[in-house]
Amino acid sequence: MSESPIVTAAMLAIGDELLSGRTKDKNIGHLADMLTLSAIDLKEVRIVPDEEDAIVEALNALRARYDYVFTSGGIGPTHDDITADAVSKAFGVPCIYDPAAMTLLGDMYKRREMEFTPARQRMARMPEGARHIANPVSTAPGFIVDNVYVMAGVPQVFQAMVDNALPTLRSGAQMLSRSVSCPYGEGDIGTLLADIQKAHPETSIGSYPRFDGKKFSTEIVVRARNAAPLDAAAEAVEAMITTLDAAKIAPNPTADA
Repeated sequence: MSESPIVTAAMLAIGDELLSGRTKDKNIGHLADMLTLSAIDLKEVRIVPDEEDAIVEALNALRARYDYVFTSGGIGPTHDDITADAVSKAFGVPCIYDPAAMTLLGDMYKRREMEFTPARQRMARMPEGARHIANPVSTAPGFIVDNVYVMAGVPQVFQAMVDNALPTLRSGAQMLSRSVSCPYGEGDIGTLLADIQKAHPETSIGSYPRFDGKKFSTEIVVRARNAAPLDAAAEAVEAMITTLDAAKIAPNPTADA
C-alpha cells in the first residue's frame, strides 16, 4: 500500500453471542483507544454471526477499503469457531494445521500434562502461509494474512495480541484535538456549528450534549491533523459562543421602556 499521512483500519467482530446480547463486547473500545494512540484511524466496525459467507463477505469488503482489518472471535476449539476457515476462503488458500502452531500448543499441553485433543488442535488451524500473532496469555496464536489481523475474542487474549501487533503497523499523522465547553444546547448552536465546519474543511467538529438536570450544554471537540486549522476552527467556535453570550445580554430594542 502507498505511504499516506492517514492510515485507516476497520474491525470485524465475529460471534452469534455478540448479536444475541449474551456477550457484551469489550474489544471494540480497546482497539479504538490503542489505534488512536498509534495514529491509525478506526473508520468502521462490523459485527457478523458465526456464518462463513457473512464473514467472507464482510472481510473482503473491509480489507479492500482500509489499510488494516482486525478481527475478533472464532478461532477457538469448538465447532462454531470458523473464522480460520472463513479467512482462508476469503483469500482463496487452504486452511491447514500450521506446523509451528501445532508445536507451540503441543508443547504447552505437554507441560501442563493435558491431552492435546483434536478439539485443542483446532486452535492451530489457519490459512496456509499465515504469520503468527503471539499470544502470551494462552499460547494459541492469532495470525496475519496480508492486511488482516485475526485475533481471539476473549478480551484478555485479544488485548495481548493487539499489544504484539501494534509495533508492526504503519502509523499515520497524529490527530490533534481541542475541547471547548459551550453553555448552550445543540438546538441553539447546530446551524452556527455547521457553518463553522463548512468554513474549516480540514477539521472534524463533534458536539456532545450534556444535561445537568436543569439545562443542556455542549462539549465541542475540534479535531485536525495540523495545528493551524485546529486553532482556527477552535477560535471560530469560541467566537460563536462569545456572540451568543452578547446576544443574550443585549437589550431588546423593541421592549417597552
